[in-house]
Amino acid sequence: MKEELRIFFTALMFYTRIPCPKNIDHSPEYINKATRYFPLIGWIVGAISFVVFYLSLFLFDINVAVLFSLIAGILTTGAFHEDGLADVFDGFGGGWTKTKILEIMKDSRVGAYGVIALIFLFGIKYLSLNGLLLKIDRTNYLHIALIFISYHSLARFTAINIVFTSQYSKEDETSKAKPIAKAHSYKEIIGAYFFGLLPLLVLCFMNWKFSIVLFPLFLLYFFSKRYFQKWIDGYTGDCLGATEQLAECVTLLTYLALWKFM
Repeated sequence: MKEELRIFFTALMFYTRIPCPKNIDHSPEYINKATRYFPLIGWIVGAISFVVFYLSLFLFDINVAVLFSLIAGILTTGAFHEDGLADVFDGFGGGWTKTKILEIMKDSRVGAYGVIALIFLFGIKYLSLNGLLLKIDRTNYLHIALIFISYHSLARFTAINIVFTSQYSKEDETSKAKPIAKAHSYKEIIGAYFFGLLPLLVLCFMNWKFSIVLFPLFLLYFFSKRYFQKWIDGYTGDCLGATEQLAECVTLLTYLALWKFM
C-alpha cells in the first residue's frame, strides 16, 4: 500500500500542480509506474472542474460557470497538455523532416500554428461543454459530475494507449516524457484501463449509448499513432499532450451529438 501511494503521488505531482508530500520526487522508475494512474488524475481534474462549475452557478449563469470550470482544469494541470498541443501544431506545421519537427517542438516559444490551435481548442471545448450542459437537467449532479470526470479520464486513457503500443521517438533525457518511454508491466495497463473506462461504464448504466464515444476515440488514437509514427518514428510527451487535448474535444463533441438521440 505504501508503494502504491508513492506511485499515485508521483503521478499527481508529475501531471498536476497539486501539492504532494515532500518525499515524492521525479524518479524515472516511479514516473514510469505512475502511468497506471494517469486516467485517475483525470478523475481528480474532472472533479475539481465540476466543483468549480457547481459553485459558480450560485453566482453566475451557466456560460460563466463553464468558462470557470475550464480555467480550473488548466490551473490544476498547469496547462501541461495544452502546452503539448501547441508544440505539436508548431512542430508538425512548420517542420518537414523528423529532425526539424522535433527541434521546433522542443522550442519553448509558441508560434502561429500553436496559437491558432489553442484558440480553436478552447472554442470547441467551451461551446461543446456549454451546449451539453444546457441540455442536461442541472439538478442531476451525479450525471453532470460523471460527464466532467469521464471526458477527462477518457482523454488520458486515449493518450496513454499510444505509450502502450508505440515507441518513444528520441533519446533525450531532458524531454518531459522520457521517464514514461520504457516498458510497462501488466499493472500499468490494467490500472490505466480500469481508471480510464470506469466513469464511462457508470454512465453506460444510465444510457448505453454513451459507449459509442469509444469509436471516435479509437479512430483518434489509431490515426494519431500512425501520423506520429510516419513523421517522427514514434511519439514524444508533446504528442501525448496533443492527443489528450484532442480526445477531450472528441469526447465532448460526441456526447453533445449523442444527446440528440437520448
